[in-house]
Amino acid sequence: MATTHNARGIVLLAHGSRDARWREPIEAVAARVTALDPQARVTCAYMELAAPDLRTAAGALVASGARRLRIVPLFLGMGKHAREDLPLQVEALQQAWPDVDFELADIVGESPELVDLLARIASKP
Repeated sequence: MATTHNARGIVLLAHGSRDARWREPIEAVAARVTALDPQARVTCAYMELAAPDLRTAAGALVASGARRLRIVPLFLGMGKHAREDLPLQVEALQQAWPDVDFELADIVGESPELVDLLARIASKP
């Protein structure tokens, strides 16, 4: 993790599941992000059924010195969580930590790169 007090934090936000194995791919993405950007502080968070939730994960990053937090929703589609719940949660985070810059990224499922990758995986012989 970076040691400056202007460090960038990244929260990889997924839906969540009671099955601990479900978290493995999310944590693998976090490990890959860390490998690509060793200075970033990266953590996973979950909307429900698993811990930590977004507020807890963001709070830990802020406590560790992050002052810019990018929240990346690892959702394939724009469902209720992404459309309604998440903007309200990010607004609450901004109110809780007004000195922190929160950025809510688009859901990954709307990324042309991910759509292309999924299509290539699906079309493998």
